[in-house]
Amino acid sequence: MSTAHDSTQKQLLPAVALAALGIVFGDIGTSPLYAMKESVSHHYGLTLNAPTIMGLLSLLFWSSFLVISIKYVALIMRADNNGEGGILSLMALTLRGKDHKNFKWIVVLGMLGASLFYGDSVITPAISVLSAVEGLKLIAPNLTEMNLVLIAAVILTGLFAIQKTGTAKIGILFGPIMLTWFFVLGVLGVSHIIENPAILAALSPHYAFEFVLNNGKAGFLVFGSILLVLTGGEALYADMGHFGRKPITIAWYAIVWPGLMLNYFGQGAMLLAHPETAANPFFMMAPAWATLPLVILAGLASVIASQAVISGAFSLTSAAIKLGFCPRLKIIHTNHQEIGQIYLPFINWLLWGLVMILIVIFKNSSNLASAYGFAVVTTMAIDDVLLLVVMLTVWRWNKALSIGVFLVLFTVSMTFFSATAVKFMDGGWFPATIGLVIFTILMTWKRGKELVHARAEGVNLPLVPFVQSLLSHPPVRVEGTAMFMHSDLNNVPNSLLHNLKHNRILHERIVFMGIHTQDVPYIADEEKIDIKLIGDGAFVVNASYGFKEEPSMLHVLALCADKGLNMEMMDTSFFLNRETVIPSKLKGMMVWREKVFALMMRNSMRATDYFKIPPNRVVEMGTQVEI
Repeated sequence: MSTAHDSTQKQLLPAVALAALGIVFGDIGTSPLYAMKESVSHHYGLTLNAPTIMGLLSLLFWSSFLVISIKYVALIMRADNNGEGGILSLMALTLRGKDHKNFKWIVVLGMLGASLFYGDSVITPAISVLSAVEGLKLIAPNLTEMNLVLIAAVILTGLFAIQKTGTAKIGILFGPIMLTWFFVLGVLGVSHIIENPAILAALSPHYAFEFVLNNGKAGFLVFGSILLVLTGGEALYADMGHFGRKPITIAWYAIVWPGLMLNYFGQGAMLLAHPETAANPFFMMAPAWATLPLVILAGLASVIASQAVISGAFSLTSAAIKLGFCPRLKIIHTNHQEIGQIYLPFINWLLWGLVMILIVIFKNSSNLASAYGFAVVTTMAIDDVLLLVVMLTVWRWNKALSIGVFLVLFTVSMTFFSATAVKFMDGGWFPATIGLVIFTILMTWKRGKELVHARAEGVNLPLVPFVQSLLSHPPVRVEGTAMFMHSDLNNVPNSLLHNLKHNRILHERIVFMGIHTQDVPYIADEEKIDIKLIGDGAFVVNASYGFKEEPSMLHVLALCADKGLNMEMMDTSFFLNRETVIPSKLKGMMVWREKVFALMMRNSMRATDYFKIPPNRVVEMGTQVEI
């Protein structure tokens, strides 16, 4: 199977770059709605004069250059896992060829970063849509804060409701809409820069240094708002597998970054001439007649930004399931031609509920800005650490160079983290709590499955000698194929022992099947299946899938047939273990975690549904397991 990156080579690069605009840059592209407004907010106590505005713009520009252009576009996007990006892909890349037991800290960091992404997935829709809706106050000043919250709630509810239909049809419009958005950002910015071209002097970094030195504590704390310019940087990397590195790089340098910077410098030029526009500088850039069209366009852009993180949450959850960190959940493919377009009902409505809670608690985008950023910058810092591992062990860079690059990037991340941490009690606690809860759930599931495996498979009879001795003195042989699905094909599955104990029969053909997820996104069909004959009519089949792929039993059987092992679905009985977990005081996990794990086990999607096995072909063997 060719990767998404390979397929992009066959398409026209401008077309792919346009498509990337609509998916990759929604989050970072809507930052002009609120970033400058929060940076000049009165709660920092900054004097709104030329040195302040020039200093802020210089910080905005150089932060964007260092974090997005250098860190993500030039460096981290080179750390691709067979063309795929995102923190789970980066984690898998750093672990490749290593003993996971000795590098548990990498797993912990990777899963923590992934967990915090869910916090971002909640805040991005809320702050983007609320910021866009707040532009209506310039048209209808009588609108109350609650009116705006209700309008945002209706828009967001509609967005989550249409997720089940997939984004294939409306997604084709995303690129042109975002192209229009970035064009308008640039035009608005240029219209004010022309009036005060001296604002471009803020491109010099010395304005940033002077601002920080001259404003003391406020000069440090404002980094918490400057960070809003960088939110969405992780999306550049996470969505790399859909489009490839080159189209994203071209779109960033040719369209997105120029549009954003022109708009920010335009806002700065306007603030120099009209400090009173600080209340909402983005919408006040436009002439009165253009305010309503701009609000509508901003609303569309904010919906696209929200769609990007919602789709990202679906993809991240799917990968976590396949890597063994999450219970099986219902996954619906909304586009049969595109494997990456999926819908997870549980995750969708969980995010919707959290977004609704968020906008009711925080009420406006300024309050939300205090919550925004904590999860993002923590993930950025984790990316720095994992990148260092890649530089040293995968790219094998010079040690001094690798550590030097890491120290620069990590110092920048820690500066933003420190400034954001100060606002923790003002809102940063919300995404941190979501991330911590999800991290606990993911790690509890992983540890719980390890305990179940260790205790359910206590017999540990070696598979091959057992089967060969069984076939030398077989019980009654019956027609058909018996497939015993098992994760550890070195040992005898309990389902076989139960079948022999209760039914005292053996099918004429026995297949021991293991379906495993590897730490690469895709595996070619011809490399997916490994078949070994271990006795008369007895086979061991290892099926390997990438963590971006969806395994199904029909596909597995077809691949087996290609290798000479023909099995008909309606002539095969599938024997599976189904464990019932009983929390206990045995050594393993704290009792409350065991209870959480038992609850997840009860509600996890059945293997028969996950692997799309007809229920009437399945025999489940129940086992009670104390953990």
